[in-house]
Amino acid sequence: MSLAVRVIPCLDVDGGRVVKGVNFVDLRDAGDPVEMARVYDAQGADELTFLDITASSGDRSTTYDIVGQTAEQVFIPLTVGGGVRAVEDVDRLLRAGADKVGINTAAIARPDVIGEIAHRFGNQVLVLSVDARRADDQPSGFEVTTHGGRRSAGIDAIEWVRRASELGAGEILLNSMDADGTQAGFDLEMIRAARGATDVPLIASGGAGRLEHFAPAVDAGADAVLAASVFHFGTLTIPAVKETLRGAGHVVR
Repeated sequence: MSLAVRVIPCLDVDGGRVVKGVNFVDLRDAGDPVEMARVYDAQGADELTFLDITASSGDRSTTYDIVGQTAEQVFIPLTVGGGVRAVEDVDRLLRAGADKVGINTAAIARPDVIGEIAHRFGNQVLVLSVDARRADDQPSGFEVTTHGGRRSAGIDAIEWVRRASELGAGEILLNSMDADGTQAGFDLEMIRAARGATDVPLIASGGAGRLEHFAPAVDAGADAVLAASVFHFGTLTIPAVKETLRGAGHVVR
């Protein structure tokens, strides 16, 4: 487990622009990714996550040029996801400037790709992105979704977290599709369930709306907290989130 809690802004990119919606629909423009990355770096973000949100559903590769431009502007770890299907995609993203690579849909389709990537590059570069939502028909009460939450994968989200960790995922980005963009708070029950299933670092995503939402996510077992809308539209700042976490007794960078 990491000692300091990380605060991570997430840039959801579509067609070269940062966008944000509610539950992955009704997307609105939030700005230029390279410029926003520069601002977050200056604000003290610990890492940046860059997700090409239509790469899998649109079946195209991640925009490598934007990744390269972003990497040139920031000096904090950059995780890039979207359209990553094989070892070759990871290699290309790392060469473009990514420090870590996120994988989601392709790992569900072919779990062996997790081990292949971890074996080639080390599991520290591999972040498994899990878009989960509540589902009564799964043992844990949570299911995995794909394609930006548009399809059920028909598998138990907590069991998938456990299995992916065993296969070699170095980190889990756990995104609550029910809470995504609602700003009503993180899904603490989901975080606790995932924490019980894995020892690898856990990034909580989906639902951040107010300063008081962040510490409970860490209390529930998150090693890092990720948010998008509240940072993009100036509702909250990274220093304010860190100060709140500090005030709640958590170590931050």
